[in-house]
Amino acid sequence: MTEGWLGDEYLMLLSEDESASYSARCEFESLLPGYTLIGFRSWDDFIVIGKDGGIYSLPTIPALESDRVGFSLPSGLALRLDTRFVGKIKWYVKPLCFGGEVDDKRNVTWLQLDEHAQLVAWWNEQYRNAVAGQ
Repeated sequence: MTEGWLGDEYLMLLSEDESASYSARCEFESLLPGYTLIGFRSWDDFIVIGKDGGIYSLPTIPALESDRVGFSLPSGLALRLDTRFVGKIKWYVKPLCFGGEVDDKRNVTWLQLDEHAQLVAWWNEQYRNAVAGQ
C-alpha cells in the first residue's frame, strides 16, 4: 500500500493483491459491479476505476454509482507519509448517512483494513435494506 497526504487529502492506494483481498472481504463486486477498487480518499471515499476506464471517488457508505465524482491522480504522485495513520482508516461508528455526527469525537474510531471491509459490507447492506423497506 502506498499512502500519505496529497495536499489536504489523505490517500491510500492499494496494490492489486490488496485490492483483490479487500474487495472480496467487503463484497465490492456486489456494491459496485464492474468497478475496480484502487484505494481510499480521505478515509471516507473509495477511489475506483469505472466501467468506462475513468477514475472516480465515491462514498464508502452508501456505495452508490450515482454518487461518483471524477478524480485524477497526478502524474509523479508524491505522497507525504504520516506515521500516525499508516494502515489505519478513520471510521464513523455511526455512519453519517445514518445520522452520525462528523464533529462528535465519540463517533470516530480507527480501523485496520480487514475491520473496515467487514463494516463497509455490513453498513451497505443495512442501507440497502432501509431503502428497500421504504
